[in-house]
Amino acid sequence: MRPLVLTIAGSDSGGGAGIQVDLEVLTLLGCHGLSVLTALTAQNSLGVLGVEPVSPGFLRQQLRAVFEDFDPQVVKTGMLWSVELIEVMVEELSRSRPRVLVVDPVLVAKGGHRLLKEEAENALKERLFPLATVITPNLPEAEALTGIRATSRGDLPLMAEALKALGPKAVLIKGGHLEGEPWDLLMDEEGFFWLEGERVPQGEVHGTGCAFSAALAGFLAKGLGLREAAVRAKAYVT
Repeated sequence: MRPLVLTIAGSDSGGGAGIQVDLEVLTLLGCHGLSVLTALTAQNSLGVLGVEPVSPGFLRQQLRAVFEDFDPQVVKTGMLWSVELIEVMVEELSRSRPRVLVVDPVLVAKGGHRLLKEEAENALKERLFPLATVITPNLPEAEALTGIRATSRGDLPLMAEALKALGPKAVLIKGGHLEGEPWDLLMDEEGFFWLEGERVPQGEVHGTGCAFSAALAGFLAKGLGLREAAVRAKAYVT
């Protein structure tokens, strides 16, 4: 049987990010993707036109429908939108206790539209991060969550330490927004681990973060260790 991965995220009507990309990546990696929607978005590669979140009650129904019938090896989260949705998800994840939880802390779309309400950032950090096996912020997300400004690769370890202090077992900062080579940094129980990759052309970056975290979840579900899964996920998106 194919490994099971649950993605909890918003939809993208343009198919370039969100739950559509998650399911596509998981299928290509030989996993079976389960899905729970947090919001519908009117979105394309140019930007986000609108967001319609699901109700907290319906989010709970979706989660229970999955966990009553399936036992996913990995759960992956993306767009979460509000405090209320985060609280429901934390309650249900605490009940089901997934073995591996990959948290992609989606804050803002490429065009600047918020995908997590500003007042929900504390709930994300205080309620969800402590449950995470690994969190995968990009550089702007890491800066917003820590208040630390990064101008070079040398600033990433300090950011990673600040994020790990919030409770996740590991932190993977995607450093592609820095000038020069797109180095990423993984901080786990063994220390720091740098990942080198090729820069994706500017016109092709919509949804890359979703694809990376989905690939990471897929490789973890197939039994790879975190460092090897991160290397493989990085290679997948570059």
